[in-house]
Amino acid sequence: MRSETGNKRIVVLFSGGLDSTTLLSYYVRGGYEVLPISFYYGQTHSREIRSVSEICRHFGLKDRLVRMDLSVASSALLGDGEIPSRSIEEMNTVPSTFVPARNLIFLSIAASYAYSNGAERIAIGVNSVDYSGYPDCRPGFIASMETAIRRGLDTEITLEAPLQYLPKREIIRKGNGLGTPYELTWSCYRGGENACGRCDSCLLRLQGFMEAGIADPLSYDSYPDFYAEWIKENKK
Repeated sequence: MRSETGNKRIVVLFSGGLDSTTLLSYYVRGGYEVLPISFYYGQTHSREIRSVSEICRHFGLKDRLVRMDLSVASSALLGDGEIPSRSIEEMNTVPSTFVPARNLIFLSIAASYAYSNGAERIAIGVNSVDYSGYPDCRPGFIASMETAIRRGLDTEITLEAPLQYLPKREIIRKGNGLGTPYELTWSCYRGGENACGRCDSCLLRLQGFMEAGIADPLSYDSYPDFYAEWIKENKK
């Protein structure tokens, strides 16, 4: 993560999840004027919108919620098929939860928002280390998108992805040091009152907390074996 001088107004893509909330904490604590933007697109885990509201209230920020119809896309996150339950070792292929062009669309809208509000930066919490295999989380996509935004708007807007190369445990440690309210976040792909503990997002999150040596403050319907064993050992 880096600190910048000059114009400190920044648009942050914000889902209410672990990574984007860490990102929000980083820029708020860094003295930036943060403009969060979030999206409702028919996702099965729209429970995350509640977290967006609660976290923005925590930081005293006003979120810009964009509602859209992404029914042209096919994804388990849009109700097309079951949310998969895979082991972490199996997360080396693009899963059915991939929403085609989602980040491309979100970043295009964020670029319009940034341009219209005089923000010279856009930040997104993508990660290419501990992630579910989404191609629009990779460094090449982020670099290409920055070029497209600059050419399309004829401006020098910078696209920042400061979590890009950090493993989940380091993201959590940094966020914890910033006082990030992880108890308000939501990562689960399923829309229950509690996190499921079985989807890709839950598994990666729980592994990250375990490796960071910090207990996840969220409630889960069940824990994977590796996390249940870790909790048991650390209660001794």
